[in-house]
Parts: sequence; C-alpha cells; structure tokens
Amino acid sequence: MNKIAFVFPGQGSQAVGMGKELAEKHSEVMDYFRRANEKLNIPLSKLIFEGPKEELTITFNTQPALLTTSIAILDYFQKSGIKADYVAGHSLGEYTALVAAGTLSFEEGVYAVRKRGEFMENAVPNGEGSMAAVLGLDRDRLFAVTNEVSESGNPVSLANLNCPGQIVISGSKKGVEIAGAKAKEAGAKRALPLDVSGPFHSALMKPAADQLREVLDGIEVKDASVPIVANVTAEPITSATEIKDKLIEQLYSPVLWEDSVRKMIELGVDTFIEIGPGKVLSGLIKKIDKTVTTFSVSDEESAQTVIDALKEERI
Repeated sequence: MNKIAFVFPGQGSQAVGMGKELAEKHSEVMDYFRRANEKLNIPLSKLIFEGPKEELTITFNTQPALLTTSIAILDYFQKSGIKADYVAGHSLGEYTALVAAGTLSFEEGVYAVRKRGEFMENAVPNGEGSMAAVLGLDRDRLFAVTNEVSESGNPVSLANLNCPGQIVISGSKKGVEIAGAKAKEAGAKRALPLDVSGPFHSALMKPAADQLREVLDGIEVKDASVPIVANVTAEPITSATEIKDKLIEQLYSPVLWEDSVRKMIELGVDTFIEIGPGKVLSGLIKKIDKTVTTFSVSDEESAQTVIDALKEERI
C-alpha cells in the first residue's frame, strides 16, 4: 500500500475568511475556533473570519490563527477515515503537525504558538532584521555567500530550504542586503526581500528560543502517534523529549523542507495532502518531485475531491 503524508502550511498561507465556510456549516469545526478564543482570551475567530488583514498578519496572531484553521479542517477531513503514515509542517506548521499526531493538545498548541509568535516578534528590534528569497542558486554556493558575509560582521544564514532553486536567507538587515547582492553576482536570478517582521530561523532568534523552552517545559508534550518529519533534521521522530528539543532548535535553525519531502518519498510516501489554507506546500512539493501526487484541502469541496480520488485509487 502506498503511503500518505499530511503536511501543514506555515506563515504566509493565512487569508481573511479561511475556514469560515466550513465552520458555518459544521458545529464541530466552529468548536475549534471557540476553543481557541477561550484559550487565548481574545476574539481570534472574528479576526480570522473578518480581518483586518494587517492585524491577521501580525506574527503572534497569524500563528494561532493558522494552527486553529488547519486543525479544524483536519478534524473535518479525517471523518472520511483517511489516515497519515507521516506528518510534517513548514515552520509554524510543524506545531499543527504535532497537534495532529497527538503530541500537543489543541489548546496547548494554540497557546504555544501564540507565545512563540510574541517571542519571535520581540527577539530583534523592529527594522534590524530581515529575510529574502533567493531564486536560482544552489544551496552550497548560497551557503558560501552567507558564510562570507557573516564572517565580515553582518550575520546572515540559510533559513528555509524550500525546493531546488528557492532558498530563504535570514539575518541582520545589512547582512541580508549584502548576501542578496553577492548571491546575484554568484548567479542567482533574483533576491526578493520578504515582508516579515523579523529574521526568523536565524541565530538572532536564540533569545526567543530560550523563552520558548520555558513555555514548552510548562505544557505536556507526549510521544507522537504518527512519525513527524522534523524541520531541523528532516528525519522522522516520535519521542516527546526529542520533539521538544527540535522545536526549540527550529526557531534558530534552517527549515529543511526539501530534505523533509525527499525523506518522506524515500520512506514510501507517494501522496501528500496539504491541510489548511492555500497551496504553497503543494507547489513546493511538485518542484521537488513531479511524480508524487499532491492534494490541498481547505474547504468542503476540496476535502470531498480528495476523498473521492483516494477512494477510487483504493478500489
């Protein structure tokens, strides 16, 4: 039997109105939004369903909003009986994957990512850090560029290794600018500054990681019921202790998304189901390997499409 992976999106996939249609039709879906409101003591569902967009895109709002929406959609989708052999998530999406694997309770997951967002937002003074997407340069050459720039006193590093020819760099504002220019000299097609509030997945996030450890030490983290392929190592893990360590490292380490997808394929996964708003991960997965099947589930219609397609395959 071929294997299935559920994958969960990170920041950038959020949209005002995500999950709204499903929540209005199904009380059990709406229940997740209510529980998130209660846990955080804020009207998160109103922000998700109505905006404004500027407020939804603030890191400490985006993170619990995406986790809540993705888990609510997952709960609806799983009533079909389709199960995952592996789970993975991109950056913030890793927390959604952990809730899906029973490692964190939904409430603890929402709380943890709200705090994670606050710590990330406050780790570096506004305007001092940035990120950029570098297109068309392989990782070894880009790594050499970021190393050279960092050694000159302007910290910058690889942050998201998304797919061949698409790598995000992160660090000090000056470091990212210099590395972007040097990457183009080295053959990159473009270096596009990203609209983010900080230098995520870089060494500048270490203060946030220390604070996050305190939060994770205060909540129950269980062994995973389904192996989760960790961002930091691109290896499957199930142990609660290892999961907690990797979540802390994840804040200041690169997200090895391409490697994670390749690892799941190596382990027999041929069907990836992206659960949550948008189709960002499905696009990246297709750039990594055209031969695998990808689906995106974000509402009732897309869920039914996937259920029908998989039932046909298994008849």
